[in-house]
Amino acid sequence: MTSSLIPTMTPMMTTTMKLLPLAGLLAMGLAQAATPTLPAPPLAMPQLRISDQAVSADQQAYRLLQERIKKLNDGGVRVGDYYLSKAQCWLDVSFHEYTRNDRSAFPLQALQESAKIVAALEDGSTPNPGDATPLVNDATRLRDDLWASFGKLRASPGFACAAQKVACGEVELVHAGNEYKQQGWRHANPYVQLAEDAQSAAQSAAASCPAEQPKRVTPPDILPPRIGHERITLDMDALFRFDKAGAADVLPQGVEKIRDLAARLKQGYVQIDTLSVTGHTDRLGSDSYNQALSERRALTVKQLLREQGIANVISAYGKGKAEPVAACEKVAPGAALIACLQPNRRVEIELTGIKSSAKEGGAP
Repeated sequence: MTSSLIPTMTPMMTTTMKLLPLAGLLAMGLAQAATPTLPAPPLAMPQLRISDQAVSADQQAYRLLQERIKKLNDGGVRVGDYYLSKAQCWLDVSFHEYTRNDRSAFPLQALQESAKIVAALEDGSTPNPGDATPLVNDATRLRDDLWASFGKLRASPGFACAAQKVACGEVELVHAGNEYKQQGWRHANPYVQLAEDAQSAAQSAAASCPAEQPKRVTPPDILPPRIGHERITLDMDALFRFDKAGAADVLPQGVEKIRDLAARLKQGYVQIDTLSVTGHTDRLGSDSYNQALSERRALTVKQLLREQGIANVISAYGKGKAEPVAACEKVAPGAALIACLQPNRRVEIELTGIKSSAKEGGAP
């Protein structure tokens, strides 16, 4: 693909776009990336993110692109593949800034970078746009030393083992440059740190990567891998402030719960094959409002898990109030009803993978 996803804007076009949703821009930008079965809907302009309909449409854009990434992984593209990792990380930083109400073009342009890479993986076209890491939204180029290090790692013999960290480190450098341009170093510093951590991990992975990946032979005295399937339910009221869904709205105890969950997954599994996050709400409020709230909360939990080092492809869904576990039909409206419906306000983490064995120090 050779054409740019962002059209050249004239002053008159810019003024007009301030009055319209980004439907036109994203339609042009993602048309070549969309598949017949998974069209890409628009992101709303920040000024229009005030209705259930606009927020729901935005969540749909993220959800459908995430589904396409998962489909590629299901079809055999490795989680650690450089391009798949880069598409995931562009999607994640886009959503990260969207939930923080970034009113610049960064969320849209980052989402478009993800879509371009996904489209190339889907149709097998080369070169893949993921070979480049553009400074979207005119982000400031920070830390030339890290850019140079990532470039050397991409040319190193051990790149296959370091590809995921390199891809996400490059994207985080752009993320940091965008924050620096908009709000200064204090806001950029956490993302520079993420890029530094990725560079360090990538160097270690590349150094220990065998020149040729030998076929793994299981010794006869070692038990075969234990395939596990697990569903974990978290209380939404313990994660988020009332009626809120963004990362900034997560309660301190919610952050601790996510941290504990991530540690449990790392210790309990040597390999995670599928991981989904599904948000649920109670029946109070409209269908559209609850659907959007459940989707936003699921996407936020996904982002927090990734920040805790769960680097697998994570699917995020919202089911609103469609699957209650407590009916509370005879409870009068008020505080008692809200308390009774509490079990419905939840997020479910479902995963499959290979569990750690007792010899490896994992859970029995």
